[in-house]
Parts: sequence; C-alpha cells; structure tokens
Amino acid sequence: MSHDSRTALRICPLCEATCGLTLTIEGTTVTGARGDRDDIFSRGFICPKGASFGGLDADPDRLRVPLVRGDDGELREAAWGEAFDRIAARIPDLVKTHGPQAVGVVLGNPNVHTMAGSLYPPLLLGALRTRNVFTASTLDQMPKHVSSGLLFGDAHAIPVPDLDRTDHLLLIGANPLESNGSLCTAPDFPGRLKALRRRGGTLTVIDPRRTRTARLADRHVAIRPGADALLLAALAHTLIDEKLADPGPLAEHLEGLDELAAALADFTPEAVAVACDVDADTITAIARELAAAPTAAVYGRIGSCTVEHGTLASWLVDVLNILTGNLDRPGGALFPLSATARAPRAAEPGTRKAAPGKGFALGRWSSRVSGHPEAKGELPIAALAEEIDTPGEDRIRALVVIAANPVLSAPDGDRLDAALADGLDFMVSVDPYLNETSRRADVVLPPPPPSQSAHFDFAFNSFAVHNQVRYTRAAVPLEDGRMDENEIHARLILAVSGMHGAPPSAVDDLAVDTALTRAGAPKELAAGLTGESGPERRLDLMLRLGPYGLTLEQLLAHPHGIDLGPLKPRLTEVLRTRSGRVELLPEPIAADLPRLRRALGDRPAPLVLVGRRHLRSNNSWMHNVGSLTGGSNVCTLQIHPDDAARLGLADGDTARIESSGGGIEAPAEITDTVRSGVVSLPHGWGHSRPGTRMSVAAAHPGANVNQLLDGTLLDPLSGTAVLNAIPVSVTPAH
Repeated sequence: MSHDSRTALRICPLCEATCGLTLTIEGTTVTGARGDRDDIFSRGFICPKGASFGGLDADPDRLRVPLVRGDDGELREAAWGEAFDRIAARIPDLVKTHGPQAVGVVLGNPNVHTMAGSLYPPLLLGALRTRNVFTASTLDQMPKHVSSGLLFGDAHAIPVPDLDRTDHLLLIGANPLESNGSLCTAPDFPGRLKALRRRGGTLTVIDPRRTRTARLADRHVAIRPGADALLLAALAHTLIDEKLADPGPLAEHLEGLDELAAALADFTPEAVAVACDVDADTITAIARELAAAPTAAVYGRIGSCTVEHGTLASWLVDVLNILTGNLDRPGGALFPLSATARAPRAAEPGTRKAAPGKGFALGRWSSRVSGHPEAKGELPIAALAEEIDTPGEDRIRALVVIAANPVLSAPDGDRLDAALADGLDFMVSVDPYLNETSRRADVVLPPPPPSQSAHFDFAFNSFAVHNQVRYTRAAVPLEDGRMDENEIHARLILAVSGMHGAPPSAVDDLAVDTALTRAGAPKELAAGLTGESGPERRLDLMLRLGPYGLTLEQLLAHPHGIDLGPLKPRLTEVLRTRSGRVELLPEPIAADLPRLRRALGDRPAPLVLVGRRHLRSNNSWMHNVGSLTGGSNVCTLQIHPDDAARLGLADGDTARIESSGGGIEAPAEITDTVRSGVVSLPHGWGHSRPGTRMSVAAAHPGANVNQLLDGTLLDPLSGTAVLNAIPVSVTPAH
C-alpha cells in the first residue's frame, strides 16, 4: 500500500448477500477490495463480484453527466439543470392532457441494492398517481410475494430458512452457490451449507441441472423442469396421508387444514411421478425424511417461481414448512426482523397476539390491453410493450425507467424495443449506462459509482438469515460534475409533480412528516433527527421508529455492524389475514389447483429450456466489467451428450434455438450436468443492439434468451413471465 493509500468500509451492493468489504483507495480511486473480517454478518467472505468492486466502480463506460436528445434525434451531453428542465416541461403536460395512466414506471432489480432505489420510488409513484407500474418482480419473485400475501396477509412476510441451525434443508429451483442466495440474505452461503453437512445435517437439492449446489447435496433429484408444484404437492400429500403432518404449536393459528388435505388428495407420489420424472419411492422418501428431521426448512427460488405454476409452488414450500411444524421455529423457516421494520416494539418477538388484519387482495385493477390482474400494485412487465404500442385511451405515452433494462430482461425485447422507439412521446432513464433500454430515452440521468454513495440495505435485511444492521457512508467524495443518486431521485420527483425548482430537501421533509403521521409519533421528533443529508435523517427516523429503537449515531459508532441476534419466532406479529390466522387454502389458490391437476396428464415436450445463474454476474448488470468475463461466465447453450448426438451438435458448434417468440443462436456446450431433454441458457445477455456504450459487453454480446418468448405465457396468479421449462427446438446453425 502506497503512502497515500487508505482503507474504507463498504457494504457490497452487487448481490443479495450484502457482504462487508474493505476497500483500498488511492486518492479517489478504489484499487482493491477484500472481505471485512470484522463485519458482524459476512465475517470476511467475498465473492468474485465483490473483489471486482473497483473495476465496476471505475468503468470508463459509465455515464458521468446527463444525456438529452436533441432536435436531430441524437443524445448529447447536457447540464443537470437542462435535463430536469426537459422532464418538468414534458411529463406534467402529458399527465394534464392524457391523465396519470399515460405515464408508466419501470423499476429494475438494482433499485433494491441502493438507498435511493429503496427510499424514493414509492414517492415517485405517489406523485404520478399511475397504476402502470412494472418491476423486475414479475420476472423473478412475485409468486413468493403473492403466496405469502395469501397465506399470511402480508406480501412482504416471507419466511427464510434458518440456515445456521437447521438439521435438514431442501432446496428446489435454487442454486445459491452461484446466486449467493435470493430472498434469503446469507453471506457465505457455500460455507453455511458446508457447516450444515459438518454438523450432521442433510441437504436435498431438486434441480434439473447438477449445479455446484447440487454437487454438495446428500440427495440430488433431477426433476423435469416445470414440475416443481406437482412434486411439492405430492410431498404434502404424503405427509398428510401417512399421518406424518404435525404442525405442533402452529395448529392454533391455522385455518383450512382439512380442506387442504382434500384439495391435495389427487397428488399422490404415483400420480405425479411420470409428470415429474421422479419415481414415487423417491418422493415418499423425501417426505419421510422431512418429517423425521429434528428441524427442517424447505426453500424454493427462481427456478420454481418462473414456471407456469410458480405461485402454487411458492405456496407449497410454506405448506410443507407448516405441515412439518417448521414454520416459525428455530432451525426451520422464520420471519426476520429488520431494524427498520414497521413492527411493534415488544419486549420479546412473538409476544403480540394474532389478530385480524386487512388481508391481501389480488386483481384490484387490470391492465388495459390484455386484462392482466395487478399483483402487489404491479402489472406484468411482459405486458409493457402492448401497453405502449396498442392504441386507445390510457395508452402509455411516457415512461420513467429506473435501473431497469427490460429490452434484455423481459420477454420479446424486439417488440418492446420498437415500442420504446416509436410508441412513446417521452422517456426518462435513471441509469449509469447507455444500454439496450436507456439508449431509447429522451433524458438519461446517471447516478454516481457505488464508492461515491452511502449504503443501507432496506430490502435485504428483511430477508436476512440473522438479524443485524449495518450502514456505510460514501467511501470517496462525490466527483465534480456528478449528482448524488438520492438528489437525482428527489429532483425527478419534483420535476414530474409540478414542483420543479423546489429544493430536494423538500422531498425528504415530506417523507419524514408522512412517516411520523403514519406512526402516530410526535412531529417534534423530526427536530432531533441526525444525519448529514435528508436520506440519513430518514434512516435515523426509521431506526428510531423500528423494533429495536436504534439511532443513526449508534450505527455510525459500529462501522462493522450491530448484531441483533438470531431469528426468533414471531408469526403472530406478521399475520395480517382477515381471519387473523394462517389461511392454508386461500380461495385464489384453491381456484388454481384444477390447472395443476390437469398438468398430471401433460406429456413433456421433447426439449425444454431452463436458465442458469453465474457467480460472476447478476442478470445483465456486470457484463461490462472485464475481470468478470470469461471462465464460466459465458453465454453457452448447455446440452446433454445424448441430445447433442441426436441433434448432430458437437461441442462449440453454433446452435439455433427457436420458440414462440423467435430464434437465437449460441455456442453449444455439451455437458452431462444438465439432464437429457433439457437445454440451458443464462439470462441477461444479448448486448448486440446498436447505439449502446458498453464496450466490454458489446465485445462479448451473447444471446438474449428472452427473445425466445412472446410474453403471452404467465403464471396467472402473479403475472410472472414463464422463463423456465419453455419448449424449444434446437438445430445446428447454418
């Protein structure tokens, strides 16, 4: 380390593991990153993404000033004032002329990885008053939100596996050794799984691919893709039929146990075996192992969410945890309690008695064109293109896109790309890159690199496997000419709401006042808040109102974090159903079960496609970081040797893949890690469109797997696009 080097702490914002980093900084440049050994949660763990923090932070392709589209149709650099002037001149006028539904908002996955992306979008939506809201959730975890809402009355009440204490972990559709975990925030997921094995526990992995996670397992079941809900239903049926179900103390909080048994009667191991391609004896054995384990947790993720029965699969994951008595108990699946949660402050979690709540409703409104019902206030992002390019009243004419790249991440990017180019009157992107989507914007507002931003994990602390809280301020000062990401969001809200020119602090002051009113707290509390900025004052307030009664000053005094203890039972605190009980068989679930029952007679397509995760990537985010390219982080079509031989493909040949949305080409990678009848392509690639400014990604473009989809196939309860178990044809490219 040179004489002018220093170190700074930073929570890694590049995946859900939220590891603590120690950055090495020379001047204002991050020259290295290592794991923070004193971090109370990650204990020094780091993955390749975190180690490449400096490369991502200093990427020369990151935009540094706004871009504004000129009269010649080309984007040019502009001053911040001009950019916000343009927004203020266009969006309020469009709303006045056509109504609030003329504006759509798209929120991408990176929003939950920044303070600004968590704090300000709700205020933006409130200012715009639009129901045309689309997020990455309907490409990912929305089925879990919906199933949790129906079971517990709160779409955000998602139980997570108690990884550090469980005796038996069953993973379905999850590959945490590559993803680092999802809806289960757990630094060093590999180490935690190895610790489970060392203490004599059992790991079962259900996945059509022999992933790195599957190779750790005691039992790997190579299920037929898309059959997750059928297999889970058979496990639940077996527990009930063999009288192995024992909810224990949960029983007093359950409603519909007898009805559940009747609803699952047809899903015997023998009945589902053919559709799952898993023999009945294996299914029965897994169920018995779950029931016999001292503690157990079932955990499902994106592979079981982004399928035709994603909500049913997500529901059945928790049904299994309930039937085995493992929901809301140590070693099972528990509800985390974050330091900023809106939870009653009690002497001990779980002491609040369950009581009726408002419940959770689906379909309060529907999309204009296809009538897709909303879920959690969102419409399917697969419907975005038709909401722009289909004429009629309330057509989307303006779009605000924040940290999203739906041209790559949503189905049928070609149609969406054309809709963005020809169907909009105005578009704003908040994005550090000129990517496949932001290149269509009229104004691009680039946030600074992560080293120049403070960090607090509002979302992921709610999914953490251990209660803790950490905060890091910006590691280096804001570069001249840049604007803080929080200020960008605040000024955007002012520009669209007719308050252009007001100070950004007005947005934070309004948020503080609203939070105090909702909490029934005295307004005088605002005067005592500390912090160097509006966002810090808001964080201080949320901590003070939270269940632990912490303050920002306490966080700053503990730079490696504060340990808030292991997860504890608190089901009665989270229940918000109208009955005040866990509703095991809610009406929307019961109404969808006949569709699953019909799937018992389905016969598989000869070849289906599934996705896969890369440890050195996160969707389409990091393909412009040179140190993260190559190796296993490549866009290849994995195919079993038997299928390759049948189709006349050799390793490295270019394969042509076709489905309902079109065709793409990718190099064939012949491997027996994928079962026969299945091919696999990773998500987030396809960096080949003109007009972007991502040189590394453009040099290694890969193929956009989502272009194979036409966007019509959705999980009906959640509106989530079906991205896995897609029938495809594969031939050698000519």
